[in-house]
Amino acid sequence: MNKTVSFVAPVVATLCLLIAGCSKEQKVIKIATQSPLSGALSVIGSDIKSGAQLGMEQLSEPLTKLGFKVELAPFDDQANPDTGVANAKAIVSDPAVLGIVGHYNSGVQIPSSEEYHAAGLSNVSPANTNPKVTERGYPEINRICGRDDVQGAVGAQFAKSKGIKSAYVLHDKSAYGQGIAEYFQKEGLVQGIKIAGFAGTEEKANFDAILSPILSSKPECIYFGGMFDQAAVLFKQARQKGFKGLCLSDDGFDSADATKIGGDVLLEGAGTYFSTVSGPANVYPDTAKFIADFKAKFGNNPQPFAAQSYDCAGILLKAIENAANEAGGKMPTREAVSKAVRALKDYHGITGTITFNGKGDLAKAKYFIIQVTSADPAKWASNRIDTTLDVAPPQ
Repeated sequence: MNKTVSFVAPVVATLCLLIAGCSKEQKVIKIATQSPLSGALSVIGSDIKSGAQLGMEQLSEPLTKLGFKVELAPFDDQANPDTGVANAKAIVSDPAVLGIVGHYNSGVQIPSSEEYHAAGLSNVSPANTNPKVTERGYPEINRICGRDDVQGAVGAQFAKSKGIKSAYVLHDKSAYGQGIAEYFQKEGLVQGIKIAGFAGTEEKANFDAILSPILSSKPECIYFGGMFDQAAVLFKQARQKGFKGLCLSDDGFDSADATKIGGDVLLEGAGTYFSTVSGPANVYPDTAKFIADFKAKFGNNPQPFAAQSYDCAGILLKAIENAANEAGGKMPTREAVSKAVRALKDYHGITGTITFNGKGDLAKAKYFIIQVTSADPAKWASNRIDTTLDVAPPQ
């Protein structure tokens, strides 16, 4: 009898250890990202993913001490709404995913976030600026950047400060580009700027037909709402046809690849400027280590929104940690994580101190007007900052 007990006891002990080990392996927490990892916008989208990845590697220790394994689940939304929604369905179907960092394009984030909302999954965005992102009142949806109804107005106010009396407004027909162009137009009229024309285009190569009515109207400013891969071509061709006025765009223009496309002509005439909700990483007070670590790991200086993505990952990790502690160290629910994100007060991120209002917007957000001062893509982060503003969102 004693021999039987001595044989069974080690087997039972071994089984217990195996069960305990399996239990630990099952305590996996994932944070997903969605951004364009392929295509023309991947230069920004890849760094959004990389910023979140670095944040997770450096800030997940508290969750590791609680017995969790934290993993990144990156998805390529291809800057395409249909792809983003398909990815979102896959993301929410994985119960280990407790949060998502993304997107880059508001036109992708808005339909994709309907899936996050339906599943109660917390989304913290580094870059989506369309007002609809937070105006739907979804408790799971947040952003750490400004909004286009402010950014568009800031752009028009800047144009007025430069003495602009007339502007021709174009957009790329996306939710983001058209939205910010409309806000620029609205504030431009308030500022007394004549809007010589307002049009949307998906053209990316030959703007002859579009530039003809623009140049004949002789505007002092061409404003483009949309992305750099389209705007830089437009501005280059406008300069080549003799336009000497102000070229002005939005944070979709904020990419080093803009100078690869536009070259020296972006520096001609009255200059090329863009508004952005994300200044170069080096303008924020606590990003020196991030920039050095990012370059050491990924081999390049961080593109716009990489530092914000680092903070988005940090916010989600802190909220998950708080929710896990509230649950006695167990895997928290998505609902608990979403509530914990909104409950964070004065989160100290590398881009600033972050507190969300009841809509998921920052209590105050930064807006910059930046002048393109070099045609060298390596010097993009050294472009001159003309204006910096801190503005609360509309109530």
